[in-house]
Amino acid sequence: MSIRYQEEQRQFHLQAGGSSYILQVYPSGHVVHLYWGAKVRSLAMDHVIRTRDRAFSPNPSPPDRSYSLDALPLEYPGYGNSDFRQPAYQIQLANGTTVTDFQYISHEITAGKPPLEGLPSTYVEAEEEADTLKLLLEDALTGLRVELSYTAYRSRNVITRSSRVINGGKEPLRLLRAMSASVDFPHHRFDLLTLPGAWARERYIERRALASGTQSVESRRGASSHQQNPFIALLGRGTTEEQGEAYGFNLVYSGSFLASAEVDQWYTTRVSLGINPFDFSWLLEPGVAFQTPEAVMVYSAEGLTGMSQTYHELYRTRLCRGEFRDKPRPVLINNWEATYFDFTAEKIEDIAKAGRELGIELFVLDDGWFGRRNDDTTSLGDWFVDKAKLPQGLDDLAQRVKGLGLQFGLWFEPEMISVDSELYRRHPDWCLHVPGRVRSEGRNQLILDLSRPEVCDYIVETVSGVLASAPISYVKWDMNRHMTEIGSAALPPERQRETAHRYMLGLYSVMERITTAFPQVLFESCSGGGGRFDPGILHYMPQTWTSDNTDAVSRLKIQYGTSIVYPVSAMGAHISAVPNHQVHRMTSLKMRGDVAMSGNFGYELDLTKFTAEEKELAKAQVALYKELREFVQFGRFYRLISPFEELEAAWMFVSESGDDVLACYFNVLAEPNEPYKRLKLRGLDPAADYTDLESGEVYGGDELMHAGISLPVQHGDFESVLIRLKKVQ
Repeated sequence: MSIRYQEEQRQFHLQAGGSSYILQVYPSGHVVHLYWGAKVRSLAMDHVIRTRDRAFSPNPSPPDRSYSLDALPLEYPGYGNSDFRQPAYQIQLANGTTVTDFQYISHEITAGKPPLEGLPSTYVEAEEEADTLKLLLEDALTGLRVELSYTAYRSRNVITRSSRVINGGKEPLRLLRAMSASVDFPHHRFDLLTLPGAWARERYIERRALASGTQSVESRRGASSHQQNPFIALLGRGTTEEQGEAYGFNLVYSGSFLASAEVDQWYTTRVSLGINPFDFSWLLEPGVAFQTPEAVMVYSAEGLTGMSQTYHELYRTRLCRGEFRDKPRPVLINNWEATYFDFTAEKIEDIAKAGRELGIELFVLDDGWFGRRNDDTTSLGDWFVDKAKLPQGLDDLAQRVKGLGLQFGLWFEPEMISVDSELYRRHPDWCLHVPGRVRSEGRNQLILDLSRPEVCDYIVETVSGVLASAPISYVKWDMNRHMTEIGSAALPPERQRETAHRYMLGLYSVMERITTAFPQVLFESCSGGGGRFDPGILHYMPQTWTSDNTDAVSRLKIQYGTSIVYPVSAMGAHISAVPNHQVHRMTSLKMRGDVAMSGNFGYELDLTKFTAEEKELAKAQVALYKELREFVQFGRFYRLISPFEELEAAWMFVSESGDDVLACYFNVLAEPNEPYKRLKLRGLDPAADYTDLESGEVYGGDELMHAGISLPVQHGDFESVLIRLKKVQ
């Protein structure tokens, strides 16, 4: 097994791939953290933890002045009994106080990995893939218990963590804070890497040195958000793409979150990750438990690339599910930027015909097909076909598209409701709202209250009815606003601050029911593009619309930053018209295609307006992507040049077998009298030779990685080069 227990020392050693994670029961009964990093054979607690009397660090066991929780590296720390750092939990007792003291009671080690009740999580397909440790801690005074769950993947440098708080007492309690993971590091010599952004520029990379105090990222928006991603990494000061240590923390959750790194007075670092405690509480009745989301923690001794590739492979194969998990994704055409709300069945059929000529495989009908949806002010929630636009109905249109040899897909925004809708007129209390307060609107819409079972049932029934009514093989599931007036008409006053988390539990239930009932449908999530690009949603929907911004230059940063955690198979990437509708930039069809082919490829424009030359280029793009897509979507990904550091970018893909290679280079702005450029590749076999499929030149793998390959001289801004190599057998 990958988890060993040494009874004499009461020590737990988790070995995940080439890493070790070690914790131990301290003599006081508290569980302390000893080590996380490259695999070690063993570690004694007295080699790591040393104690002495420290001024202004109180002693919970007087007269022993050498012992204070303020100076111990704790696995699940509390607050109020001598530790002044950020706690992992806070619980208000029946008497109004918030002091608790969890100490070790028992443990259980089992093969495999159990699922989390009501929450998405990573999984195993065989018990031999991982082992799970469950530590039971108890507060003796109240009977309150917490179960800490750790899973160590045997062949991956991955530890997953979560906690389950159980009210074993006789009085109700109020949970104010419940983090999924807390890890104490013995120093602060790290850089903090985060993925901030905004709508249309999601997941940019920021890296800064840790400093004293608390550095954090969070969402208070009811969604994981465009503004921050539920991910942070601690990097050794000299860590690069290829070398150095990296510690990644990612929360499998789609709601408001908090990720923080606190550097204390002795320059140790505490990382916390979980549901945002801001505006959160949970009433815990006797005998009832609360389960936190899963934190996925990855260690890499091979730099950022090692961390990213571990996340990519885990999420592709043990987070995403369903028949599309391992299936190459179709090339699609989406009509949104071609028509917006103004279309007819004939116009849709014309675009689909143009797509067939190019070899496109899937047509997606976007917003505007339902209710009286002629703009974004109306009809969300009314999931029935607009017969004014589609007089013969949805099935007729889907059959016409199918008759052209294309699959048919459809856009939904199931979580939202328009004030101008039949549903709102029938059920004005079904949205999130606070009595007597103005109901703030975003994009002219409100949010359905998914904490209510009847609302969840309505979504499942209506969406399922549409999906069963026509041959639909793809769904784009959108969500275009964040939460305000977070309240529920169905919850009592003492439970109102549970609404946002109950919403997430309802959403996950809805997604589970619909995706399970329609396994033949490829679901792509969307939230104004990448506003909910997180592992929670990926558990139900294996790909996400990466950003509403389809400008090729902007996408260099967006896709590069997203790749820090998320696999290429999860990224929707399309060619759109120029001038670009978001930034109004002009880029060539080739550049747009080369960027989009580094994801799940498609088009989002009016194909009927292509010139003859553009049609030929697009036809060649589609054919090329069909050759490349299996190893682009599922191969190993390497970042070569960062667009955050240079006015150029480069990345590459290597097939699982190592036989096929695609290197992509993008020059953003031209410079006068530029030097000749060479691009150093990565991930090749240094002892093998590779043939350039365009020039026929043969290069050694060692040559390509250390000396690089010459890039052609480029002329003008926004130029791109694709280099295809084949390993010589």
